[in-house]
Amino acid sequence: MNPDLELQLKTLPSEPGVYRYYDKNNQLLYVGKAKHLKKRVLSYFNKNLSGYRTRIMVGKIHRLETTIVPSEYDALLLENNLIKEHQPFYNVMLKDDKSYPWICIKNEDFPRIFLTRTKIKDGSEYFGPYAKVRPAKVLLDTIKHIYKIRTCNLNLSPEKIEAGKYKVCLEYHIKNCQGPCEMLELKEEYDQKINAIRGIIKGDFRLAKQYLINQMTKYAENLEFENAQFIKERIDMLEDYQHKHTVVNPNIDDVDVFGMTSDETAAYVNYFKIQNGSIIQSFTTEIKKVLEETDEDILEEAMIEIRQKFNSNSKEILIPFHLSLEIPNVKLIVPKVRDKKRIVELSEKNAKEYRNEKLKVVQIVDPERHTNRIMAEMQKLLRMPEEPRHIEGFDNSNIQGTNPVSACVVFKNGKPSKADYRIFHPKTVVGPDDFKTMEEVIYRRYKRLLDENEPLPQLILIDGGKGQLSSAVKSLKLLGLYGKITIIGIAKRLEEIYFPEDSIPLYLDKKSETLKVLQRVRDESHRFGVRHHRTRRKNSTIKSELEEIPGIGEKAIELLLSKLKSVKRVKESSRETLEEILGKSRGTKVWEFFNSSENG
Repeated sequence: MNPDLELQLKTLPSEPGVYRYYDKNNQLLYVGKAKHLKKRVLSYFNKNLSGYRTRIMVGKIHRLETTIVPSEYDALLLENNLIKEHQPFYNVMLKDDKSYPWICIKNEDFPRIFLTRTKIKDGSEYFGPYAKVRPAKVLLDTIKHIYKIRTCNLNLSPEKIEAGKYKVCLEYHIKNCQGPCEMLELKEEYDQKINAIRGIIKGDFRLAKQYLINQMTKYAENLEFENAQFIKERIDMLEDYQHKHTVVNPNIDDVDVFGMTSDETAAYVNYFKIQNGSIIQSFTTEIKKVLEETDEDILEEAMIEIRQKFNSNSKEILIPFHLSLEIPNVKLIVPKVRDKKRIVELSEKNAKEYRNEKLKVVQIVDPERHTNRIMAEMQKLLRMPEEPRHIEGFDNSNIQGTNPVSACVVFKNGKPSKADYRIFHPKTVVGPDDFKTMEEVIYRRYKRLLDENEPLPQLILIDGGKGQLSSAVKSLKLLGLYGKITIIGIAKRLEEIYFPEDSIPLYLDKKSETLKVLQRVRDESHRFGVRHHRTRRKNSTIKSELEEIPGIGEKAIELLLSKLKSVKRVKESSRETLEEILGKSRGTKVWEFFNSSENG
């Protein structure tokens, strides 16, 4: 370790702040924040670092710099700005080079309303940004169907209108505009519409509904029932839009919601902006893990970045789990029940769906990466010393001990390797004893692999609970393989995973890819075993009558059935045909057996 660095580590402050790691070429490696700088920085130089990538980064550190700030939140803001500015190699990048659409209410007389991806500081109002353009277009189209807003870009100043500089255009004649350019619509009425539209965009439909009701009432009083009906249709349209977009209690107002899910390589964060019970903004992003970042660290970073992106000043944030972070004048809430809990669950569901979509694309475009991710996940969840690139699954099949078979299926890199499948016929077990059968088959399988110096699997899967698993473990102990190969059992009822010498089973998420792979191995071993058991049972039934013929053995029966296909055709065959297949002596015996029986 660099002596200067060693000295720096001894003199670190204990206040909140930001630390920066540099390599020997003075390149910035990593920027981090801490509540307690000394404890956080020293944790990197602990001998028991868990992550491989973290150990590599620490090996490159030549010097460090620290900056003290008043609080952890200030540290998070400073960290965020430094990451954006310097883009260190080992930091999570929450960058997004997309330009998002905004709904703009132009700062002008008789304001226009339109979509734009460019913000101009001219006093205009911008609502958004919207993560997807379609919801913004749906909202804008709904507004334009309800209200007649001008679309021309004329300068409708009072002086020019009074001077009569403009004439109504086609939009007026097709009733998409009420002609403010000729003072056919008063500014006060137009501004009322703009206020109502502003409320709709923010998720508040009260002003818009009241404006339309007042108009409908006015038309009805003047006996203009056709116009009143037209306004009634607009109110119905507004209520329909409100019904579709109000997802929670309307009393939940001005709230930010975050949900997330993660795996070994990335985290997926969803964001909702809620006003008046409506989701007015939705955004989901994928964040690649660089070091072994925790979900808490990623959510803190994402929360600050996304709130800045969407210009959110909400005083309440709903999150799926507790964070140590404190934001001034903002409540961080982990809801437990009712509407707020449901909206967090909805956010998490969106994050999971986004992840699934991404994984489906990866599976098609980069199958190797998909496989590597699943293998890493299985290693972690099943607490294995290495990835299960080679899996073998076992299952017994018999009917009350008759025609027993044991199937062994092999999966390599999560996919079946059918050339390596094996069927075992128990030799030492009498009767329906699954435990003894499993013990024999496991011993035979791995004794042979050891004798032939064949590669052993990283994972053995037994179809069954603790009984079958214990029997398999006995055989592995006899062979000296116990502890060298991970072995588990999977029970069908609740899909619980059993480990040797552990009475408490492991329950995996029903949608987990690890469980799906294990289920597929189990189902494949069952299918393969049942198929061979049925074949064996069928053959034994067919052969039973031929086996009664004196002097006719198993090979002769197989030869007859291979040529004639059925016992019925054997019975109906002539002496010459049978003699041609089996020879004169044995052919005569078969012909005489069936013909003497019929004659008798």
